[in-house]
Amino acid sequence: MTDKKQNQTTENTAAPVIHVAPSPHLSESGLTTQKIMLDVLIALAPLVLTSIIMFKLYAIKQLAICLVCCLGAETVFVRMRKKAVTLDDYSAAITAVILALSLPATAPWYVAAIASVVAIGIGKIVFGGLGMNIFNPAMVGRAFVMIAFASLMGASAFESSGCSVDVLTQATPMDAFKQGGVVASLSALFWGMTNGSLGETSAFACILGGLYLCVRRTASWEIPAGVLLAVLVWGGIADLLTNSQWTVIHHIFGGALLFGAFFIATDPVTSPLTPKGKFIFGLGVGAFVMLLRVFSGYPEGVMFAVLLMNALTPLINRWTVPRPLGGLNNA
Repeated sequence: MTDKKQNQTTENTAAPVIHVAPSPHLSESGLTTQKIMLDVLIALAPLVLTSIIMFKLYAIKQLAICLVCCLGAETVFVRMRKKAVTLDDYSAAITAVILALSLPATAPWYVAAIASVVAIGIGKIVFGGLGMNIFNPAMVGRAFVMIAFASLMGASAFESSGCSVDVLTQATPMDAFKQGGVVASLSALFWGMTNGSLGETSAFACILGGLYLCVRRTASWEIPAGVLLAVLVWGGIADLLTNSQWTVIHHIFGGALLFGAFFIATDPVTSPLTPKGKFIFGLGVGAFVMLLRVFSGYPEGVMFAVLLMNALTPLINRWTVPRPLGGLNNA
């Protein structure tokens, strides 16, 4: 009789079962990873369309190579881990499109292929798959080929004198200013009538897609707000101190800043969890971008800024743990 009571007591006081899952943590039961990724694909449509209009078959080629290689790499690596293939969550497709839009139009096919395999294999699967990676997979792939094929990914790689696409015969706005002090018009930067990576040329397309993500709450507005605020502050200070013709608005419209702020930095897996943490994350990205653009010989800085802040995300999460209701210092 005593043993029976003891067993009942043990059952009643058993520890609760806590299910721990990787980010992103969803609070709405109807909101799935698939729906989030589908929203991102829709938001990327203006950038994809602009890139095809501006770079024609070059853009289609890069997009096709990245899609095939990312989806193929996801299938192979997931099966090697003896897990179920989940291409229908669209995460590999998102990585492919963002990676393709971050590459030069004239980059050789093997650059896109290698970047795709590295993005999925080293940037994602090696950490355990979706939700476990600490760095943005597309930026891991791009950083790898940036280092491995420096001559094919540098500023000169964006230009092709014998190309039928007019925009490819000119230098990128960032490099033209960095090397020769040539200032692009704001209208050209806004509408996308310039050279550059496939997805970074049109500020209008980036803003249009980015606002869609923020309105849908697929992307946290705190991150792009932090990025833009940091660039406005540091770019404004640079304007006052140097009186340069390349103004803070050029910094915002030029290069990959808006593309990175809305589509890369807002990755829910590699960015902080709390609103405060996300804003700090965005401020850090914007500050690093300006630091690299102003003080380094490299005309751009978004890729490195995002990867650096990805590394700091666990620390930011620890700094910004929300105080529970009724906790210390709560009224």
